[in-house]
Amino acid sequence: MHGKTMIAMSGGVDSAVAAYLTLQEGGACMGGTMKLLNHTVAENSCGSLSDIQSARMIAEQLGMEFRVFDMSDSFQQEVIAQFVQAYCSGKTPNPCILCNRSMKFDRLYSCAKDCGCERLATGHYARVVYDATRGKYRLLCALDQTKDQSYVLYNLTQEQLARTLFPLGELNKAQVREIARELGFCNAEKPDSQDICFVQSGCYADFIAEYTKREFPHGDFVDTDGNVLGEHRGIIRYTIGQRKGLGLALPHPMYVVRIDTEANQVVLGKEEELFAHALTAHRINLIEDDDMTQPRRLLAKARYRQPAQWATVVQTDDDTLKIVFDQPQRALTPGQSVVLYDGEAVIGGGEIE
Repeated sequence: MHGKTMIAMSGGVDSAVAAYLTLQEGGACMGGTMKLLNHTVAENSCGSLSDIQSARMIAEQLGMEFRVFDMSDSFQQEVIAQFVQAYCSGKTPNPCILCNRSMKFDRLYSCAKDCGCERLATGHYARVVYDATRGKYRLLCALDQTKDQSYVLYNLTQEQLARTLFPLGELNKAQVREIARELGFCNAEKPDSQDICFVQSGCYADFIAEYTKREFPHGDFVDTDGNVLGEHRGIIRYTIGQRKGLGLALPHPMYVVRIDTEANQVVLGKEEELFAHALTAHRINLIEDDDMTQPRRLLAKARYRQPAQWATVVQTDDDTLKIVFDQPQRALTPGQSVVLYDGEAVIGGGEIE
């Protein structure tokens, strides 16, 4: 029998059912919730006060010890500040990846250890298996591809995977909700979280302007030949691939193809100019291999909801991958993550430069 397990409880139905399934394994369990924000959060966002109360109620219903860990200062520094800095430099970051890396699978792990827990269980839709022939843990996609969250977990290490449980990896959402209904959980019908928890208005640019207390100057929209097409309203209001909301009357559709922070220009092009064959990525993590200096044929996803695409991948230095796709890819965006798959196994990934 395993030692004590902490279940990361967000207040949603997924982590509630994950807690129940972990208890069914046997052994001591406790619930742990991260308090990430000091201000009130909208009810359809992760981290609201009602989420914490829901998590507490589920833990009590299951007869588990429950604790709330105030991580708001760390979340401010390691997630929100990095998100803002990336946007200000013309990138489009994924804050859920930042949060998983810095908070859930780092700081919450430390809290679990301090509470005498050997393992951490979460409500992510993914799987962990041990490959005895290689002596390695493998991160696998969930069986339900429509809910698979392996993309946001590519930063996990062998040490972390050895102590991680994903009880929902072989279930679909309908099955999870049915278990919650049968158990009478208060959050059985609760909708999934939407948008970014700390951006209450839904407008990233307004949040960044308020957070930084800065005015982001207007500048030029230019085409790929440098011709001025009009005036933009500040680079933080645009991202690669954007067509709507430009405020320009143009003879044909134009898309954001590049953001030049030094010149304070937003570069527009035709849709075909959005496509590229290759990218480089840094801040890389390789789950099963020490390096990838020999080219490998792998599937790569450059966005969370994008279908994986065949590519040739090679590591060019300690912290850089070069990825060349078989087919040109649309709107490869700096700040987003590219995640590599060998079949259903996550090999690793990195941040798109």
